[in-house]
Amino acid sequence: MNNTFKMLLGAGFAVAVAFYANSIIGQASHGGFLVLAAVFGAYMAMNIGANDVANNVGPAVGSGALTIGGAIIIASIFEASGALIAGGDVVGTIKKGIIDPSAFGNDPMVFVYAMSAALLAAALWLNLATWLKAPVSTTHSIVGGVLGGGIAAGGFAIVSWGTMGKIAASWVISPVLGGVIAAIFLYVIKSQILYKEDKLAAAKKIVPILVALMAAAFITYLTLKGLKKVWPVIVDTLSFLPQTKKPTLFIALLFGLIGASITFVIVKPRIAQKVMGMEATRESINLLFTIPLIFAAALLSFAHGANDVANAVGPLAAVYDALTTHGVSTKAAIPLWVMVVGGVGISIGLALFGPRLIKTVGSEITELDQMRAFSIMMAAAITVVIASQLGLPVSSTHIAVGAIFGVGFLREWLDSKNMGAKQEKLRVEVGKQNRLKDALSQLKTDEDYKRQIDLMESLKIQKKKVKSLKRSLRENYVKRGMVKKIVAAWVITVPVAAVLSAIIFFVLKGFAV
Repeated sequence: MNNTFKMLLGAGFAVAVAFYANSIIGQASHGGFLVLAAVFGAYMAMNIGANDVANNVGPAVGSGALTIGGAIIIASIFEASGALIAGGDVVGTIKKGIIDPSAFGNDPMVFVYAMSAALLAAALWLNLATWLKAPVSTTHSIVGGVLGGGIAAGGFAIVSWGTMGKIAASWVISPVLGGVIAAIFLYVIKSQILYKEDKLAAAKKIVPILVALMAAAFITYLTLKGLKKVWPVIVDTLSFLPQTKKPTLFIALLFGLIGASITFVIVKPRIAQKVMGMEATRESINLLFTIPLIFAAALLSFAHGANDVANAVGPLAAVYDALTTHGVSTKAAIPLWVMVVGGVGISIGLALFGPRLIKTVGSEITELDQMRAFSIMMAAAITVVIASQLGLPVSSTHIAVGAIFGVGFLREWLDSKNMGAKQEKLRVEVGKQNRLKDALSQLKTDEDYKRQIDLMESLKIQKKKVKSLKRSLRENYVKRGMVKKIVAAWVITVPVAAVLSAIIFFVLKGFAV
């Protein structure tokens, strides 16, 4: 499918959304701005699918557990399901409380301009980041957009700089937490399975425990982050549960423990059966993690759809609320059609433009296999749970990419411990190369021609050996160029989105006048 056709399909979705928005707003005053915001919302949703969703499925694809086509199908289904089943009924119109609502002077149209500008600015930045193969935070993009629109509307004084400071801190907190947790899990796998003399016996014992831990992590994560909308229905049905408005950490951990126990009982005999006919190789043991990775990709996609779809539809819901109530609200109900725009738009964007970032996350930062991808997925779930309970502002994108960095740097560190042996081997091989050169230089007569050819061929082979050893000594398991590009993109996300949003705000305001 060529790029022109993809863009036409994306444009077709945006046009369909525009027609629907126009049909429901009718002859309302300034109704054209809902149509415009709906198009921006559709564009934003597709860009979230193209950029953000890659973090959920990229490691599974890079490890070979899923094909790109399979990943797109699974993620599309579960992203849309998460948005429609467990997405919120109400969304904060001013993301993360970064600006004071009074900045808009109770003028709903100024608010509409700011939210529309935020949507378009965030979408444009995500589009550019995807083209640059840089996975960036969707949340930070929309935060930057709202920040820029708010400043354009009411000046710098209306910004909550303390909140912005926390968001800036997440640039460090998210990737470091994700990286450390992923590295710990990978080290456990290596030390408890791969470095053991009887790898199969170790795998038989450890893999069921790791899979049960994954089940616990994901069930806890989904309970906290994916069941908020349907929790009142659950507690009404299961009256023995605490009658709370949303799941508590204790209940989430309890669900996780129950799920882990059931998973362990189911998985243990199956792993034992698989291990019986396996070879004691890394490749064989890797296969034990394939099915857990597929489940992890599906569950991460569901949780992402339930939570991050608000990044696409929040400002659109805010515009709809402002135009229909003629006021500025800090919270707005999300109509079903708006949630559908978000869920379907994310799936379309993933299917059309997602493979570019899936490849980047899966294979262009560091080389992944199933064990490494498993560690990354575990880190993604556990870090979100820990951070949300500590009140730390983290980005799912930064966590996932930080986990990939952590896995790569751990591999590099473990390999560096063998550096002395490698250097000694290089010294020996360079000595052989020099002796071959000396022998070749001493052959001067025509009678030595055949010997000369033999020596030249041996020297050629030896040079390749030396070159390969030198390259392995210089090798970095994490591509430094990608690290620099991604970190730079993270740092400039908020300011770039803010500047774009401010410019778009003034254009929209001028156009309306």
